[in-house]
Amino acid sequence: MHMSDETIAQYGLADSFIPPYPHRYTERLSVWKRIELGSKNLLATFREYDFQNKRIKQSFLGQTLHVCNQPEGVRETLHQQAAAFEKKSPVQRHTLEPLLGDGLFVSDGRTWAERRKIVAPIVHGRRVDTFAPIMSDVAAEWCQQWEKAGDGATLDVLFEMGELTAEIISRTIFGAKLGRENTQQIIAGFAAYQKSIQVLDWLTLLNLPDWLPRLRSPRTLRARNKVHRVIDDIMRRFQAGDVDERAVIRSLFEARDADGRPLTKTAIRNEAIVIFMAGHETTANTLAWAFYCVSQSPRVQERLKAEFDSVLGGRTPELSDVANLVYTRAVVEETLRLYPPVPLLGREATAKGTLLGNEVNPGDILIVAPWLLQRNRDIWSLPDHFVPERFVPSIAQRPNKYANIPFASGPRVCPGMTFALTEATICLAALLQHFDVRLQDGLEVETDCRLTLRPTSPLSMTIHRRSPAPAGMGAATVSAVADTSAGAVLAREHDSAQ
Repeated sequence: MHMSDETIAQYGLADSFIPPYPHRYTERLSVWKRIELGSKNLLATFREYDFQNKRIKQSFLGQTLHVCNQPEGVRETLHQQAAAFEKKSPVQRHTLEPLLGDGLFVSDGRTWAERRKIVAPIVHGRRVDTFAPIMSDVAAEWCQQWEKAGDGATLDVLFEMGELTAEIISRTIFGAKLGRENTQQIIAGFAAYQKSIQVLDWLTLLNLPDWLPRLRSPRTLRARNKVHRVIDDIMRRFQAGDVDERAVIRSLFEARDADGRPLTKTAIRNEAIVIFMAGHETTANTLAWAFYCVSQSPRVQERLKAEFDSVLGGRTPELSDVANLVYTRAVVEETLRLYPPVPLLGREATAKGTLLGNEVNPGDILIVAPWLLQRNRDIWSLPDHFVPERFVPSIAQRPNKYANIPFASGPRVCPGMTFALTEATICLAALLQHFDVRLQDGLEVETDCRLTLRPTSPLSMTIHRRSPAPAGMGAATVSAVADTSAGAVLAREHDSAQ
């Protein structure tokens, strides 16, 4: 939130790195211009003024669109009127249904309510003590792989983080080691799907019925099939007893709906893909952005190194270390503020509602926009700057929970929030403790947002070994306590939303 001028001066924050964002127009944009921009990058449609505008209301082609950019609007719609704004927007449904079917991320009504009861416990924060050792093991394996790549090696860090998080989610949730061949299939499939799917199709823009078929390109269908094949193989291996019997995916096979019937094979696959996408794609993007932002900020690099040397001293981080990796976690949270993985939360109103004094009618579209909200000029100091200090409890006040919603908010808050924060903190600390990661000379990084918000690929960076100091010899003093840490606060907020 707002930091005082004294705090900004004390910690030298005013000259912080400003990472990239799409061009912001100052003039009014026609509907057709917005559609043209949005078809390439959903975030390119917002003007400079929109980052302070309390609400945006626009009608076109018989459809009324409301955009929310205020904490009180988040509370009003996603919490107080959650039932009226539960249904995902047509754009989100139609772009994701080929991949996710009726999975939790796009379903609504009874299907959503029943699946939420089944899926949420699988990835809930209360399981993090079971999952964290696997996160640490995979992070240590990646350190070894980077060591083998050699000092000065060039890697696509976005792809690397995709493989890392895919391996973690497979072992934690599905009880199976994926291996490089399958992780590459998953990453390539998700990437190709995002590039090829038509985000703004004319049938949806014209508000035509959902039952009218949307044509999909052969490339989109091939990408979808690539992802489905890997998930189907994991499911076959589970049913054949070829994976860890304790795998939490068992919950999907054992689940029963309200009428006592098991989930169909298709329903199990849909929810498995939702878990995989949420646990792999979004965290991979966050880690990639974090590596990039850290590489451009010497101040942040020095504070991280001091923390690693003080807390870890060369050890691979474990769950017990996370509460003491205060600055590392702040880097993760600041990355999520600047680059929320799902930057636009689309809803279709199913009943009359309100947004900050405006009436919202059934069928209207509501966009709650973390992309705008988390860079709102009236809420945040240095809103476009990379300033992890704003998430360090001893330096700045904790942001209003309705002003910072990278995991969504209300009943549809991401159930894997604690999982993702823990995973990102452990992986970032494990790798940056041993390697300086530098952007390849001349590489221009931009935002790419069609479904999720990712850096342009390849994110080519060079890795350089560093030697951690022995444990306890670092310059940093660790003063955070787990119960007052940002992660613990988020976990409590998350639990209260269930």
